[in-house]
Amino acid sequence: MRKDILHKLQILAESAKYDVSCASSGVTRKNRAGGIGSANGWGICHSYTADGRCVSLLKIMLTNFCLFDCAYCINRHSNDIERAAFTPNELVELTIEFYRRNYIEGLFLSSGIIKNPDHTMEKMLRVVKALRTTHQFNGYIHMKSIPGASQELVHQVGLYVDRMSVNIEIATEQNLKLLAPDKDHQSIYQPMQFIRQGIYENKEDRRKFRSTPRFVPAGQSTQIIVGASNENDKQILQLSTLLYQRNDMKRVYYSGFIPVNSYDRRLPVVQDVPLKRENRLYQADWLIRFYHFSASELVDEKHLNLDLDIDPKLAWAIRHPEFFPIDINRADYQQILRVPGIGIKSAKLIVSARRHNRLTSELLRKIGVVMKRAKYFISCGELKAPTIHDVTPDAIKQLFSISHAEIKQNALQVNKRAIIQPKIEQLMFSFDE
Repeated sequence: MRKDILHKLQILAESAKYDVSCASSGVTRKNRAGGIGSANGWGICHSYTADGRCVSLLKIMLTNFCLFDCAYCINRHSNDIERAAFTPNELVELTIEFYRRNYIEGLFLSSGIIKNPDHTMEKMLRVVKALRTTHQFNGYIHMKSIPGASQELVHQVGLYVDRMSVNIEIATEQNLKLLAPDKDHQSIYQPMQFIRQGIYENKEDRRKFRSTPRFVPAGQSTQIIVGASNENDKQILQLSTLLYQRNDMKRVYYSGFIPVNSYDRRLPVVQDVPLKRENRLYQADWLIRFYHFSASELVDEKHLNLDLDIDPKLAWAIRHPEFFPIDINRADYQQILRVPGIGIKSAKLIVSARRHNRLTSELLRKIGVVMKRAKYFISCGELKAPTIHDVTPDAIKQLFSISHAEIKQNALQVNKRAIIQPKIEQLMFSFDE
């Protein structure tokens, strides 16, 4: 590899590592005759297949030159850092050469903004178009859409990539304008709407003509920085809920604020990345998407932020003792899902198994229920453990509080793969399964 290309790679891979919104592929694309590569639905970002293979992608920026001066960004215009830029052809060749050497199976592409959003998007479009058409590359491609880019360019890019993302970064308009004067929510939400509209139109077209090219088949994602401004968890989770409802959002990623520009007085002074809060937001996000909780149940006017000592599901259960204990042999699926220590898989097995036998605590353990947690919130015949009404909520909270050291250790295991973002939801929400 040429020394100048290697040098650019070192600079631009480092610049790209702070974007955590590169998700698992969620799409399957088979290799075709004359082509190279493939994408698999089980995950492309440093994921592991059943046979132990690790699949990964090149996470890179086209350039770290940027017109914008966002306070929280290492690549901000006013920073005195080493700058570099790939030409589209250089990045295409780098991706193909890395694939042929079995280093990667896909590409995550982002960029600083040069000249204007459309100029930057056009250069990124040349990269993904060349990979797909010239080199017949069938691997996974995730590309960042530039805020303010035109609908035409967003549409063209969407025909070549698997997933697109537009990062919100800051949850409220007021704080976004404070920390990123060149941005506003309108310029971010507009390309989100373009992507959403394109996905819906493509689905309709494919119903009529199966040969219609797919448009962003793995959907879109976004990122919210946690701790760079004064938004509380209620504001963040309400925004996430709206995004899931209105923009066909596949994932909202939460990134703990990293003080890369500590000299900027607009930013908070922090010693450590707020990993504990980031962890709780991922858990709450999981509850909203899969456990049928609403944001208003997890955070309200009395509890604007998630409890950092215990997980959101346990916190909700402690605040609502009137809901418990539930009879595990009679309660419906939705009620069972709300029991701490019972996950989705366990809840489904409970509903299925009790049709044939009355469930006991021993059977619940075999099913996969975490009884040391669930026993305070359920009843099932012979179970004689004290319930939440016999033990004070404070005692239960103290019993199951997770130390900061444990949260930090989990996060460090994730951050060892900083350049390649894994499917962290399973790591962050493992307490129920």
